[in-house]
Amino acid sequence: MQGAGHRIAITGYGVVAPCGVGKEAFWKGLLGPGFTGSRSIELQDWDPLPYFDSPKDARRSDRCEQFALAAADEAIAQSGTLPYDPSRIGTIFGTGIGGLRTLEEQVIVRVEKGERRVSPFLVPMMMSNASGAAISMRYGFQGPAETVCTACAASTHAIGNAARLIAWGRCDAVVTGGSESAATITALAGFANMTALSSTLVSKPFDATRDGFIMGEGAAVFVLERLDMAVARGAHIVAEIVGAASNADAHHITAPSPGGVGATRCMQLALEDAGLQSSDIKQINAHGTSTPLNDSAEAQAITAVFGDRSVPVVSIKGVTGHPLGAAGALEAAAVLLSIEKSLIPP
Repeated sequence: MQGAGHRIAITGYGVVAPCGVGKEAFWKGLLGPGFTGSRSIELQDWDPLPYFDSPKDARRSDRCEQFALAAADEAIAQSGTLPYDPSRIGTIFGTGIGGLRTLEEQVIVRVEKGERRVSPFLVPMMMSNASGAAISMRYGFQGPAETVCTACAASTHAIGNAARLIAWGRCDAVVTGGSESAATITALAGFANMTALSSTLVSKPFDATRDGFIMGEGAAVFVLERLDMAVARGAHIVAEIVGAASNADAHHITAPSPGGVGATRCMQLALEDAGLQSSDIKQINAHGTSTPLNDSAEAQAITAVFGDRSVPVVSIKGVTGHPLGAAGALEAAAVLLSIEKSLIPP
């Protein structure tokens, strides 16, 4: 990051996704066939109990939070114990909606059984900051604990914000990423009625016949550290974050600006922040939602920044579906696995 005092290393990461729980299972899933036949892709037979001290604690956590804690468990197991002042370890987390499942379930309870039967844990379970707070409390991280709630960009924003906390000297380490589990009956109805979901029940980013996305869910968590401190303690360096950017196209709440001008400028800003040229980029991980508007605008933005170069462009949503606020985190995990495996998933 240009002008910053510290470089940023990734020393651990963990993944929970419908195509696989854990990095290796996730990677195997990315290399498998795409998902078809339903409006949503969800984890089957999800068991949160291994990540909690008791069944009661698991029941008092929304599925979104359960995913976050499971992914954090894997990430911190890889990075190892962070030997820093707890007040200099932050938690910056992203989600688009938070505990929507719990909210919908408790609305049904209120309607069917009355107000006295609504869970006293409703509010702490549905709050958007519940996942990040749970990670902070579980591991005793006492630095900045913040939640980014910027729709489908939430976890990407969180990772960039976390990196800046280290780059500019506020934190020595930050646990970051995103989680989402919002494929409820009501949410699916809302997305369907705004014609965002695929009517053919197929997610096919950038395909000429694409007609919408399939909802997904999941989480990915990353441990970021000051590079020099990570090296000094002998940590394994997975990758380095060299630049990040964000902006607004100020166009529409759900549609990208025509021609992808906002995305074009954002990528240019990220390259400037990293001190790189477009010719330095070897792979592009696209948002690629499979909607007509997004993919068209994104393709135009990529062309505007990278020209006619044959840079591989990847979207994993044919396998993962669209996990809303967790999208950027799962995509970042896919990039790290591509680097580790020297292979780009189809």
